[in-house]
Amino acid sequence: MPVLDLGRRPGPADCSPYLAGYVAAAPDGDILATLEREGARAVALFRSLPRERADFAYAPGKWTIREVVAHISDSERVFAYRALRFGRADSTPLPGFDQDAWLPHAHANARPWTELIDELAAVRAASLHLFRSFAAEDWDRSGIASGATVTVRALAWVIAGHELHHRRVLGERYGIAVPPAG
Repeated sequence: MPVLDLGRRPGPADCSPYLAGYVAAAPDGDILATLEREGARAVALFRSLPRERADFAYAPGKWTIREVVAHISDSERVFAYRALRFGRADSTPLPGFDQDAWLPHAHANARPWTELIDELAAVRAASLHLFRSFAAEDWDRSGIASGATVTVRALAWVIAGHELHHRRVLGERYGIAVPPAG
């Protein structure tokens, strides 16, 4: 029976080069601990922002902070769903998703700020429960999503790295003091 190594970073065969950028953004170490720790940090960061700041976009046509939070939640749901399907040995190819087409229908700018943050926390909690349900052999199962092979292991790292990528963007372009990951 395989031994579960939650610190083993996915390799090039585990995901597309596009997703590999998110994998690279996640810090080394136990990925479940990273998801738990960084999820809590993200929620704390967003709770520290005044509601009025949530309406800020750094340029015309760019996402508001509210929209960034909704996008992180939606994307994590998609990545977790892919992990669920592949982890449960369903290798049916899954389509991609168009984040820009989805975003207006998330109604982020019309929803209460605290609700968006609570949703992000709930999505992360659900993702953690899902990944904890996998046995060691499930982590190396794969399927096709967005036309490329991806493993369950890579999807866990993608979730962490995707959220960290957006937190970094909030620091660089939105002027928010974002503590480093890790």
